[in-house]
Amino acid sequence: ARSVSSPPRGGGERLSLYVRRLFTAVYTFDYRVRALICASCARPAHSHPPGEAVSVEEEVTALAQALPALGGGVRVLTSSLIPRWFQRERRSFKCFGHGFSTRTGGVSLIPTLSSLNLFSSSRRRDAEAVVQENRRRLAVHAGFHPLSLRLVKVEHGSRVWVVGRAEPGSYDAMVTDRAGVVLAAPGADCMPILFADPRSKVIGAAHAGWKGTLMGVAMATVEAMVTEFGCRVSDIMVAMGPSVGACCFTLDRQQAQDFLRIDRGCVPDPESARPHVDLRLANRVLLQRGGVLSGHIHDHKEMQRCTSCHPEDFFSHVRDGLNFGTQVGFLWIRGTD
Repeated sequence: ARSVSSPPRGGGERLSLYVRRLFTAVYTFDYRVRALICASCARPAHSHPPGEAVSVEEEVTALAQALPALGGGVRVLTSSLIPRWFQRERRSFKCFGHGFSTRTGGVSLIPTLSSLNLFSSSRRRDAEAVVQENRRRLAVHAGFHPLSLRLVKVEHGSRVWVVGRAEPGSYDAMVTDRAGVVLAAPGADCMPILFADPRSKVIGAAHAGWKGTLMGVAMATVEAMVTEFGCRVSDIMVAMGPSVGACCFTLDRQQAQDFLRIDRGCVPDPESARPHVDLRLANRVLLQRGGVLSGHIHDHKEMQRCTSCHPEDFFSHVRDGLNFGTQVGFLWIRGTD
């Protein structure tokens, strides 16, 4: 646990704020705060004059924004199926903004999190300030306001939150018809999936890990768009984001049997002690079985690359262990301004 020995009034509190913003609970500290002496008058150091004090939040934010980007600029993958514009009465209107982040262009220096890690956790080493700055840089690059970004609260299930209703404590998918709300699903081997209905202007985002895939989170998102907003399944476009490939992802034989029931192609080596599993194929089969048109499911070649096999572009839990970084798939309905 962190401790402060006999801090002067205000000094220890300020130092504690720096620690909370710049470190996570993985780090522990034992430190003592002493009164500082002014070099000019040999008296206790002076506080900032009224109106000149800089908050810890402002100072840390300015520090993070001044850090150089690592690995090049921010790079985002997009799907040609999700339209940026739509036509009505011979006029063009803004429709959707979206993308799937990669790992370059951020500020994290920790090897497994470098550089555009977009998720902070008490169990990982990237501080909240670092992740907030990475989200800001992604937002600037993609064209949305960083405070509009809403990440699903992962529980590895199939619960869908309709934005605007009472928010559950955890869920793996969101849907909305509200402009400006940026829905985001994390992924680091698990697959972020984006859903868009250009006719009804409704969107969804889902986090599909192996448990969520078996529980049907992808079709649960589609069904929420249909029941809550009147979408037609045949109008819904689906973009599948980067995920771990069957080359690197294995499960216990009993768990893999459940994927065999979806499609035999999902498990290329069912007799192995730990069979390999194809999450991408499983989600595609389940979506098509639920009525989503095959041509409306975009699995771009660049996004088919295994997250574990391509460390230059993607984070991976399988490859990097518990202190892994996170990329996201994000989608929003653009306003008419």
